[in-house]
Amino acid sequence: MTISIQGVSVSRGIAIGRVHRIKDDQIDAPEYIIKSKQIDAEISRLNEAIKNAHGELRAIRDNIPSSTSKNIAEFINTHLLMLEDNALTEEPKTIIREKLCNAEWALKLQRDALVNVFDEMADTYLRTRKDDVDHVVNRILRVLLKQTPIIEKYPEKQLKNKLIVADDLTPADTVLMQHYGIAAFATEFGGSTSHTAILARNLRIPAVVGLHGAKKLIKNDDYAILDGDSGIILINPDETILNDYKKKQKEVKKYYVSLEKLKDSPAKSMDGIDITLMANIELPGDFERVRDVGADGVGLYRTEFLYMNRNNPPDEEEHYETYINVINALRGLPLTIRTVDLGADKEVDGMGRRSSHMRSNPALGLRAVRLCLKEPDFFRPQLRAILRASAFGPIRIMIPMLTNLDEMQQVLFMINELKSELDNESVDYDSQIKIGGMIEVPASAICADIFASKLDFLSIGTNDLIQYTMAIDRVNDEVNYLYDPLNPAVLRLIRMTINAGHKANIPVSMCGEMAGEKEHTKLLLGLGLREFSIHPATILEVKEIINKTNINDLERLTDEALMNKIKK
Repeated sequence: MTISIQGVSVSRGIAIGRVHRIKDDQIDAPEYIIKSKQIDAEISRLNEAIKNAHGELRAIRDNIPSSTSKNIAEFINTHLLMLEDNALTEEPKTIIREKLCNAEWALKLQRDALVNVFDEMADTYLRTRKDDVDHVVNRILRVLLKQTPIIEKYPEKQLKNKLIVADDLTPADTVLMQHYGIAAFATEFGGSTSHTAILARNLRIPAVVGLHGAKKLIKNDDYAILDGDSGIILINPDETILNDYKKKQKEVKKYYVSLEKLKDSPAKSMDGIDITLMANIELPGDFERVRDVGADGVGLYRTEFLYMNRNNPPDEEEHYETYINVINALRGLPLTIRTVDLGADKEVDGMGRRSSHMRSNPALGLRAVRLCLKEPDFFRPQLRAILRASAFGPIRIMIPMLTNLDEMQQVLFMINELKSELDNESVDYDSQIKIGGMIEVPASAICADIFASKLDFLSIGTNDLIQYTMAIDRVNDEVNYLYDPLNPAVLRLIRMTINAGHKANIPVSMCGEMAGEKEHTKLLLGLGLREFSIHPATILEVKEIINKTNINDLERLTDEALMNKIKK
């Protein structure tokens, strides 16, 4: 009998083969008391473990094939940097001294504290960075406990062409999967914004996550089909299903080969309407992929990575050097920099402050532009750096989570103040730099016409817009079934925003996940969207749909479909 298990698709493609189950990888950190005279020895043991973990990751990074995109190594570099962070290297030592406990337990206590911080973050993307903390700590714990990491404990030949089923996997595991020739993977946990998921997409490894309880239904060596397009895994399929998927698999491979031909062609509909396809990037190393897929530029450059895992916020010069490096790498392509989207309630070290208590609902608290305006000394260095960098390439400033006109006016006033400062210092910048705002709160969508009259562009952040509209947390398994991009209320807010931009004659983009989901491309075109900002891995797929679409016909059909859905 065929068993079908539904999960969340994070990387497209179809894989067929035998299952290799990775046994439960939970690490139980032992707890015991040490004597005062053992403190130095315990700290030395921890130092040695961190050193060895560092060496393991360096070896994985250094063995990445030269033909692989350079930005793949950035994910390993992130974990290497975390191994140098005081939060993981020094704080556990303090715990050892104060509590007279063993290194494993001290590391566990510090891991729990850091994970709690990330759990309280409002931004879904940032919240999933707790996985990186877990992965790094687990690697150190394995060294302390003399355990081999999950994937690394298996011979390469044993895993070739296999479908891996596990609780969770690290970015390092994912890199090794490509090296070992693993066909696909499925995990019980994880989300679409985890580094493991992002890597899977970059490496074109079909992957499904969120298969809760799957390991109870899947046996080692089961024959299975993993459908990364629909997010399902089929166990012991019958011959009819198997043949259908083998045919589909061949078609998918042909499809991806054909997409490569679109890299240098424009995104233009059949009726001659030009569409702008921009890329979302997180790390400076991501720019290589932007050029590889022929993106029109960067529509969202997240800057939160500059603030993570550090004791003090980055200064103006660090911001400036980072942006200059990206500008140089993009070679004239436009760059949209989103100002920092962090929150005081998150207790992020790199903000240079700590909250004495956690908020019950951080998503509704002091974050993004709210925090930046409350603490201008935190905000000004970033804005000054962006302005200075604008002298060397086309840059736009994008402000996240605008809610009301007063916030927008304060930001514009601050930018004008900084322009005057730079003028007085005879520092070059683009005096006509474009300033835009993210529409990700229902209040700003409803008043999009007001924002459009004052700003140079708008960008719809659908991830938050949907959550706030539906009053749900999309990573909460108990309510995420309500996360619906096609809800009429959401679609109305999107259309209102797009129409407001058109009336004001300013561009409106969409940088949320909805924009990169090809099943929504025609709908968004029909709603009037003409600028997409999406993950580089999906740009060619979206372009292909655009090139085969008659938009004028779509707009009429979209009107009819939207009205019918509302009536129902």
